[in-house]
Amino acid sequence: MKINENTLLEGQKVVLVPYNKNHVPRYHEWMKSPELQQLTASEPLTLEQEYLMQQSWRQDDDKCTFIILDKQRWADASVDEDQCMVGDVNIFLTDPTEPSLAELEIMIAEPSYRGKGIGKEVARMMMLYGVNKLGVKKFQVKIGLNNEISITMFKKLRFQEVSVCQVFKEVTLELAADESFTTRLRDDGCVVKESDYRQTRSSRQPLCSE
Repeated sequence: MKINENTLLEGQKVVLVPYNKNHVPRYHEWMKSPELQQLTASEPLTLEQEYLMQQSWRQDDDKCTFIILDKQRWADASVDEDQCMVGDVNIFLTDPTEPSLAELEIMIAEPSYRGKGIGKEVARMMMLYGVNKLGVKKFQVKIGLNNEISITMFKKLRFQEVSVCQVFKEVTLELAADESFTTRLRDDGCVVKESDYRQTRSSRQPLCSE
Protein backbone atom coordinates (compact mmCIF):
# COMPACT_ATOMS: atom_id res chain seq x y z
CA MET A 1 0.00 0.00 0.00
CA LYS A 2 1.41 3.37 -1.04
CA ILE A 3 0.14 5.20 2.04
CA ASN A 4 2.77 3.63 4.34
CA GLU A 5 5.75 3.43 1.95
CA ASN A 6 7.66 6.08 3.93
CA THR A 7 6.12 5.50 7.37
CA LEU A 8 7.96 4.32 10.48
CA LEU A 9 5.97 3.49 13.61
CA GLU A 10 7.89 3.30 16.86
CA GLY A 11 6.56 1.52 19.93
CA GLN A 12 8.15 0.49 23.21
CA LYS A 13 9.77 -2.76 22.05
CA VAL A 14 9.41 -2.68 18.28
CA VAL A 15 9.69 -0.51 15.20
CA LEU A 16 7.37 -1.07 12.23
CA VAL A 17 8.80 -0.21 8.80
CA PRO A 18 7.60 -0.66 5.19
CA TYR A 19 8.36 -4.00 3.52
CA ASN A 20 11.30 -3.23 1.21
CA LYS A 21 13.53 -5.23 -1.15
CA ASN A 22 16.29 -5.53 1.45
CA HIS A 23 13.87 -7.45 3.69
CA VAL A 24 12.98 -10.07 1.09
CA PRO A 25 15.86 -12.57 1.56
CA ARG A 26 15.24 -12.86 5.30
CA TYR A 27 11.50 -13.08 4.76
CA HIS A 28 12.06 -15.79 2.16
CA GLU A 29 14.09 -17.82 4.66
CA TRP A 30 11.27 -17.51 7.21
CA MET A 31 8.67 -18.80 4.77
CA LYS A 32 10.59 -22.00 4.15
CA SER A 33 9.35 -23.07 7.58
CA PRO A 34 6.45 -25.58 7.38
CA GLU A 35 5.19 -24.19 10.71
CA LEU A 36 4.93 -20.63 9.36
CA GLN A 37 3.43 -21.88 6.10
CA GLN A 38 0.71 -23.61 8.08
CA LEU A 39 0.06 -20.69 10.43
CA THR A 40 -0.18 -18.20 7.56
CA ALA A 41 -1.90 -20.54 5.08
CA SER A 42 0.94 -19.83 2.62
CA GLU A 43 2.63 -21.82 -0.13
CA PRO A 44 6.44 -21.80 -0.48
CA LEU A 45 7.72 -19.38 -3.12
CA THR A 46 11.01 -19.04 -4.95
CA LEU A 47 13.16 -16.03 -4.08
CA GLU A 48 12.23 -14.43 -7.41
CA GLN A 49 8.54 -14.93 -6.67
CA GLU A 50 9.06 -13.42 -3.21
CA TYR A 51 10.54 -10.25 -4.77
CA LEU A 52 7.52 -10.00 -7.08
CA MET A 53 5.21 -10.49 -4.13
CA GLN A 54 6.95 -7.69 -2.23
CA GLN A 55 6.40 -5.33 -5.16
CA SER A 56 2.76 -6.38 -5.40
CA TRP A 57 2.18 -5.72 -1.71
CA ARG A 58 3.68 -2.23 -2.09
CA GLN A 59 1.26 -1.43 -4.91
CA ASP A 60 -1.93 -3.08 -3.61
CA ASP A 61 -4.63 -0.70 -2.41
CA ASP A 62 -6.16 -3.31 -0.13
CA LYS A 63 -3.09 -4.49 1.81
CA CYS A 64 -1.00 -2.49 4.29
CA THR A 65 2.19 -4.30 5.36
CA PHE A 66 4.88 -3.48 7.90
CA ILE A 67 7.99 -5.43 8.86
CA ILE A 68 8.47 -5.77 12.63
CA LEU A 69 11.95 -4.87 13.88
CA ASP A 70 13.54 -5.27 17.30
CA LYS A 71 13.74 -1.64 18.43
CA GLN A 72 16.85 -2.06 20.55
CA ARG A 73 18.81 -3.83 17.81
CA TRP A 74 17.63 -1.41 15.12
CA ALA A 75 18.82 1.56 17.17
CA ASP A 76 22.37 0.17 16.86
CA ALA A 77 23.66 1.51 13.53
CA SER A 78 26.23 -1.28 13.35
CA VAL A 79 23.45 -3.90 12.95
CA ASP A 80 22.04 -4.35 9.45
CA GLU A 81 18.31 -3.75 9.29
CA ASP A 82 17.52 -7.24 8.02
CA GLN A 83 19.20 -8.65 11.13
CA CYS A 84 16.66 -6.78 13.27
CA MET A 85 13.63 -8.42 11.63
CA VAL A 86 11.19 -10.20 13.94
CA GLY A 87 8.11 -10.74 11.76
CA ASP A 88 5.45 -8.85 9.85
CA VAL A 89 1.99 -7.39 10.33
CA ASN A 90 -0.73 -6.80 7.74
CA ILE A 91 -4.07 -5.09 7.40
CA PHE A 92 -6.29 -6.36 4.58
CA LEU A 93 -9.16 -4.25 3.24
CA THR A 94 -10.68 -6.95 1.08
CA ASP A 95 -14.44 -6.42 1.41
CA PRO A 96 -15.60 -3.72 -1.06
CA THR A 97 -19.08 -3.80 0.50
CA GLU A 98 -17.62 -2.92 3.91
CA PRO A 99 -14.53 -0.70 3.35
CA SER A 100 -14.16 0.06 7.06
CA LEU A 101 -13.67 -3.64 7.89
CA ALA A 102 -10.02 -4.72 8.18
CA GLU A 103 -8.56 -8.18 8.61
CA LEU A 104 -5.51 -8.09 10.86
CA GLU A 105 -2.69 -10.62 10.54
CA ILE A 106 0.47 -10.81 12.66
CA MET A 107 3.41 -13.17 12.24
CA ILE A 108 6.19 -13.36 14.84
CA ALA A 109 8.59 -15.38 12.72
CA GLU A 110 11.57 -15.47 15.08
CA PRO A 111 10.85 -18.08 17.81
CA SER A 112 13.02 -16.28 20.40
CA TYR A 113 10.68 -13.26 20.27
CA ARG A 114 7.48 -15.19 20.97
CA GLY A 115 5.82 -15.04 24.36
CA LYS A 116 7.32 -11.63 25.17
CA GLY A 117 4.33 -9.40 24.47
CA ILE A 118 5.57 -8.40 21.00
CA GLY A 119 2.44 -9.62 19.22
CA LYS A 120 0.15 -7.75 21.58
CA GLU A 121 2.09 -4.50 21.19
CA VAL A 122 2.17 -4.82 17.40
CA ALA A 123 -1.58 -5.52 17.29
CA ARG A 124 -2.35 -2.38 19.28
CA MET A 125 0.01 -0.25 17.18
CA MET A 126 -1.43 -1.51 13.91
CA MET A 127 -5.02 -1.08 15.06
CA LEU A 128 -4.33 2.51 16.08
CA TYR A 129 -2.76 3.13 12.67
CA GLY A 130 -5.71 1.47 10.93
CA VAL A 131 -8.23 3.67 12.71
CA ASN A 132 -6.32 6.93 12.28
CA LYS A 133 -4.95 6.47 8.75
CA LEU A 134 -7.21 3.95 6.98
CA GLY A 135 -10.61 4.72 8.51
CA VAL A 136 -11.06 1.24 9.96
CA LYS A 137 -14.09 0.80 12.22
CA LYS A 138 -14.00 -2.96 12.76
CA PHE A 139 -11.10 -5.41 12.99
CA GLN A 140 -11.28 -9.09 12.21
CA VAL A 141 -8.81 -11.94 12.71
CA LYS A 142 -8.96 -15.47 11.34
CA ILE A 143 -6.89 -17.95 13.34
CA GLY A 144 -6.32 -21.69 13.05
CA LEU A 145 -8.19 -23.62 15.72
CA ASN A 146 -4.95 -25.20 16.92
CA ASN A 147 -3.27 -21.81 17.42
CA GLU A 148 -4.43 -21.36 20.98
CA ILE A 149 -1.76 -18.80 21.86
CA SER A 150 -2.96 -16.34 19.19
CA ILE A 151 -6.62 -16.93 20.02
CA THR A 152 -5.94 -16.20 23.70
CA MET A 153 -3.94 -13.07 22.84
CA PHE A 154 -6.67 -11.54 20.71
CA LYS A 155 -9.34 -12.36 23.27
CA LYS A 156 -7.24 -10.50 25.84
CA LEU A 157 -7.33 -7.57 23.40
CA ARG A 158 -11.16 -7.73 23.67
CA PHE A 159 -11.81 -9.50 20.36
CA GLN A 160 -15.01 -11.56 20.43
CA GLU A 161 -15.53 -14.89 18.69
CA VAL A 162 -18.13 -14.59 15.91
CA SER A 163 -17.81 -17.87 14.01
CA VAL A 164 -15.96 -21.17 13.68
CA CYS A 165 -15.32 -22.83 10.32
CA GLN A 166 -14.65 -26.53 10.66
CA VAL A 167 -13.88 -26.88 6.94
CA PHE A 168 -10.93 -24.49 7.12
CA LYS A 169 -10.33 -25.26 10.80
CA GLU A 170 -10.28 -21.61 11.83
CA VAL A 171 -12.05 -19.24 14.17
CA THR A 172 -13.05 -15.68 13.33
CA LEU A 173 -12.92 -12.97 16.00
CA GLU A 174 -13.92 -9.31 15.69
CA LEU A 175 -13.47 -6.06 17.54
CA ALA A 176 -15.43 -2.85 16.93
CA ALA A 177 -13.34 0.33 16.84
CA ASP A 178 -15.91 2.59 18.48
CA GLU A 179 -15.43 6.09 19.89
CA SER A 180 -13.72 4.84 23.05
CA PHE A 181 -11.41 2.49 21.14
CA THR A 182 -8.31 4.69 20.89
CA THR A 183 -8.71 5.77 24.50
CA ARG A 184 -8.73 2.12 25.60
CA LEU A 185 -5.63 1.40 23.53
CA ARG A 186 -3.72 4.21 25.18
CA ASP A 187 -4.99 3.16 28.60
CA ASP A 188 -3.65 -0.32 27.80
CA GLY A 189 -0.21 1.21 27.25
CA CYS A 190 -0.18 1.63 23.48
CA VAL A 191 2.48 4.22 22.62
CA VAL A 192 3.16 4.98 18.95
CA LYS A 193 5.46 7.59 17.45
CA GLU A 194 5.22 8.12 13.69
CA SER A 195 8.15 9.43 11.66
CA ASP A 196 9.57 9.46 8.13
CA TYR A 197 11.20 6.11 7.45
CA ARG A 198 13.61 7.49 4.84
CA GLN A 199 15.07 10.08 7.18
CA THR A 200 15.27 7.80 10.20
CA ARG A 201 16.79 4.97 8.19
CA SER A 202 19.47 7.19 6.69
CA SER A 203 20.55 8.48 10.08
CA ARG A 204 20.06 5.25 12.06
CA GLN A 205 20.39 7.18 15.30
CA PRO A 206 19.18 5.63 18.57
CA LEU A 207 15.42 6.07 18.87
CA CYS A 208 13.79 7.62 21.88
CA SER A 209 12.90 5.35 24.79
CA GLU A 210 9.44 5.35 26.28
